[in-house]
Amino acid sequence: MTGAAATIPFYDAEAVARATPMPALIAALRRAFASGEYHAPSRFAADMGGASLLVMPAWKGSERVGTKIVTVDPRTRPSIQSTYILSDRVSGRQIAAIDGAVLTRRRTAAASVLAASRLARPASNTLLVIGTGALNAAIIEAYSSAFGINQIMVWGRDADKAETAACAARAQGYPAAAIATIEAGLAAADIVSAATLATDPLIAGAALRPGMHIDLIGAFRPDMCEADAEAFARARVFVDTHEGAMDEAGDLQQAVAAGALGMDAIEADLAALCSGAHPGRGMDDKAITLFKSVGTAIEDLAAAELVVGDVAP
Repeated sequence: MTGAAATIPFYDAEAVARATPMPALIAALRRAFASGEYHAPSRFAADMGGASLLVMPAWKGSERVGTKIVTVDPRTRPSIQSTYILSDRVSGRQIAAIDGAVLTRRRTAAASVLAASRLARPASNTLLVIGTGALNAAIIEAYSSAFGINQIMVWGRDADKAETAACAARAQGYPAAAIATIEAGLAAADIVSAATLATDPLIAGAALRPGMHIDLIGAFRPDMCEADAEAFARARVFVDTHEGAMDEAGDLQQAVAAGALGMDAIEADLAALCSGAHPGRGMDDKAITLFKSVGTAIEDLAAAELVVGDVAP
């Protein structure tokens, strides 16, 4: 933690990572979704000529309120940049400013693994990560913390970047290797996690195998897409929030428009999975499960509380 220009503390990237070990972060998100105490309206989203501006507020009862301001621009590196402000809801006093980019990456990966803990087969040990951006490392860390992963395949449009990402993962002790084609990864993976800015589908439903779990993180605008309509038609579909899925999930909306499924085919959201209202995969080892997320400010607030800890208002 380092001092901010204002009087409130600023938690930089290193402090955020140190305060959010994946098992603790996944558990914090599980508690938040199960509790029913966290609330988040639909996020504000605006097109800035090829880039996106997102404003994401959330609050917990009468205790805390947080707001994240995000810019997403595929022309910059990193493509996602943001700041998070945590405040006391009663007094309105700001409690902390937090590096929003690292907070976003870690809570996004943790939310995917939270869903996978209910939807993937417990014995899953082979992971395909599609995308070499800033989320790549967090996805690998998160899945490896919760599953006995012994093979990690990394694919990216740029083969050199895929190799760089795999090399970085190996340096952290993960069994990662770059692969030349997504098809090769789909033929072997138990879990597939895609985190890209793709506008054309990367995952072909025809290539999915019984028992797989598909985790779609990108496609947070209607024009974006990571999996084709057949993938949704063949899978049992789950989402992070119903509102986000209906408003923003590009590949899901495109699948609905193509007649592959209706929105009423979505089995459950994270709140239902975490509260036990829905059993998740259950005993069906043959089912293809698919989790579509667009992100929710509930995750940000739960992660921010973990970073800050018990700070008096």
